[in-house]
Amino acid sequence: MVFNDLKVIPIKRFSILAALLSALTLAPMAHAKTPSAKTEEVDKVKKKSGKSSAKVHTAQRTKKAQKQAQSKRQKFAQTKSKAKLTAQKKQRQKRMVARAPARLSMGQRLGLHGVDDPLSLSASVALVVDQSTNEVLFSKNDDAVLPIASLTKLMTGLVVAEAQLSLDEEITITREDVDTLKGSRSRLALGAVLTRGELMHLSLMSSENRAAQALGRTYPGGLDAFVRVMNQKAKELGMSETRYVDPTGLSSLNQSSARDLATLAAVAYNQPILRELSTSPGYRLAVGRKTLQYNNSNGLVRSDNWDIGLQKTGYISEAGRCLVMQATVAGREVIMVFLDSVSKVGRLRDAERVRRWMEAQDTGVPSVVRAPPQG
Repeated sequence: MVFNDLKVIPIKRFSILAALLSALTLAPMAHAKTPSAKTEEVDKVKKKSGKSSAKVHTAQRTKKAQKQAQSKRQKFAQTKSKAKLTAQKKQRQKRMVARAPARLSMGQRLGLHGVDDPLSLSASVALVVDQSTNEVLFSKNDDAVLPIASLTKLMTGLVVAEAQLSLDEEITITREDVDTLKGSRSRLALGAVLTRGELMHLSLMSSENRAAQALGRTYPGGLDAFVRVMNQKAKELGMSETRYVDPTGLSSLNQSSARDLATLAAVAYNQPILRELSTSPGYRLAVGRKTLQYNNSNGLVRSDNWDIGLQKTGYISEAGRCLVMQATVAGREVIMVFLDSVSKVGRLRDAERVRRWMEAQDTGVPSVVRAPPQG
């Protein structure tokens, strides 16, 4: 039979062959990745990539922060260096000023400080007069004619007060009010608008130069007319040794004697507005968007030891430190004039010495003291 030619494969061998075929078929499937496995791998790659990117960004931020810190350190060092140079420059300027010879006042050039007086005053000129009797209580070089600086403003105030100009009229500060002679500073900016009363206040209390200049400039007829009236008033009062060239006192050509200034103070005292404004301790002024605080240039008005009815201070280098005032001392109304003191403190100490000297008198009425004439 045909079947005799066929080889019969044992069942055991067939099973092994089937197993091999099955293994070959399943092997690729075993190596193939499931969707979830692929996702996990992608996530791993992304995480790995993200970590790498974060490291890069962190490094970049760190580098940027280091650059900024370095830049700040450099700027700080530059600022510190500039501040040091500025401080050194100021120190050099101070040393130069200290080495520079002090500009002598006219009183010093005339040798008036060489005159001794019983009270050892720092002023080269002094005069104390009883306001009621005109009796001279103390005098030192009272006939000397010297620059009077801002004591000039007392006459400026008197002329404005007697002219009875509106104190509410608004006046604008202009370039004409700027000090081109001494280059003095002012907090009243160009274009600032103040009333005439406010200008009077600042001029008498704080010796504001632009305020005084504006008062003269806006007088009927202008500045020249104002100065002319100032000199006419001095002549009318018998102030024969007095001359005015401007309303501020910045020019050393504004000159007078202690005797003439005592006369002026006595007359000015009769004007209530001059008494009030000149003795005001301080004044707060709104100028535009700013509020300015001005204080009295005479610290004695804030002292409980003094009863001051009128006062004015002054200073330019040619005049030294000056002071004129009306006060009640030991129950007596007096006019005090001090010219050419060596310092701000010096003129105040002079006034204090006179007050203590008057109060120390047994009868309350001091004996007349006159400094010996020079030479």
